[in-house]
Amino acid sequence: MENLKKTPLYPEHLKFGGRIVEFGGWAMPVQYSSIIAEHTAVRTAAGLFDVSHMGEFLVEGPEAMAAINHVITANLVPATIDQAVYSPVCYPGGTCVDDVLVYRLGEQRYLVVVNAGNMEKDWDWFVEHCQGFDCDLDNISFGVGQLALQGPLAQQVLQRLTATDLGQIKYYRCQQDVSVAGQKTLLVSRTGYTGEDGFEVYCSAAVAPQLWEAMLEAGADEGVIPCGLGARDTLRFEACMPLYGHEIDDQTTPLEAGLSRFVKLDKEEFIGREALVQQKAEGLKRKLIGLEVTGRGIPRPGYPIAVESREIGRITTGTQSPTLGKALGLGYVPPEYASLGTQLSVVIRGVPVAAQVVPTPFYKRQK
Repeated sequence: MENLKKTPLYPEHLKFGGRIVEFGGWAMPVQYSSIIAEHTAVRTAAGLFDVSHMGEFLVEGPEAMAAINHVITANLVPATIDQAVYSPVCYPGGTCVDDVLVYRLGEQRYLVVVNAGNMEKDWDWFVEHCQGFDCDLDNISFGVGQLALQGPLAQQVLQRLTATDLGQIKYYRCQQDVSVAGQKTLLVSRTGYTGEDGFEVYCSAAVAPQLWEAMLEAGADEGVIPCGLGARDTLRFEACMPLYGHEIDDQTTPLEAGLSRFVKLDKEEFIGREALVQQKAEGLKRKLIGLEVTGRGIPRPGYPIAVESREIGRITTGTQSPTLGKALGLGYVPPEYASLGTQLSVVIRGVPVAAQVVPTPFYKRQK
C-alpha cells in the first residue's frame, strides 16, 4: 500500500487558484474563490466538493458484519441494506483511531469510508483486527471518486442529471448503481458533513471529472460553485461535527467528545469496550463544550480555556462563524465547567477574553 498514491482526479482544480493542501500526493484546494463565498453558497443554495481523497474499503464475506462490528463502536446488526452507519473506531484504551461511515451494500457486503489523513493507518488497523473472520478486505480507495453536492438546492440540482427519484433516498441511506449524467455510479448517498441536506456521488475515478463538470453546469443558474476544504471545515464546525485531529484523536474517547449515541456498550464485544464501560462508570474527567467569545477576539485551535486565570482546557476548533456572525469555539473542559451559561475565558495572544458555554450545535438547518 505504501507504494500507491492517489493522483488528482481533477487537475483543473488548479485553474481556480487559491491555496492547495496535499493528502498523500492528492492536491486538494483549500478554496476556489473565497471560504466565505463558498460557505454562503452551501448555506443558501448548494456547493460542490471533490472529496475523492477519502479512503474506501470493501469488506465482503459471511462474517463481514461480525468483523466490522468488532472494530467499530456502533452496531451494524440493525442496519438494513442501503443504510449508512456512522461510528468511531477505538483503540483498546478507548481513544479514537478514527471515525468512519459504513454502508451496508448487501447481506455480506459493506463499504467503509475513512478519513483521508488516516487512510493507511486505518487500512492496517482493519486488516489486523479483521483477521480470524471469514471475510475479504479490499482497499479500493485509489479507483474511487467522491463528489459531494451540499445545500438546500442539492436535490433540485442533482435531480436534473438522473432518472432516479432522489426523494426516495432518505437521510443516512443510499441507492446503488444510480446513473448520473449518463454515467453509472457505485452509489449515491444522503449523509453530509456540512449541516445541510446533500448527496454524495461515489463513482469511478475515471468519470469523476465529467460528473464534476455536469453538476456545476446543472446548478449554474442557482449559483452552485466549487467549494474547498476551508468551507468544508467552517460548515462542519458550525454544525459541530467532529474532525479527527481536532475534536477526536488518539488522546480522546468518543464519550468525552459527546458521541455516546454512537457507542453501543450493550453490544457484546468491540475493541475499546471495556475501557469505555469503565470510563462511563467512573465518570468523565473532561467534556467537549461549545463556547461563544463575548469579548473582542476569535478563538483558534490550541488557545487556552481558563477560569480565573487558571487554564482548564484548550480550543479544538474555533473561528468567526460566517453564518451566525459570532466568535465560536469547541474545546475540552472538566465537567464542572461544562454547564450552559458558565462564564469562562479564552486566552488570545496572552490576554484572557470573556466567553461563555453555549448550546451545540451552533447551527441547525431548518427542515
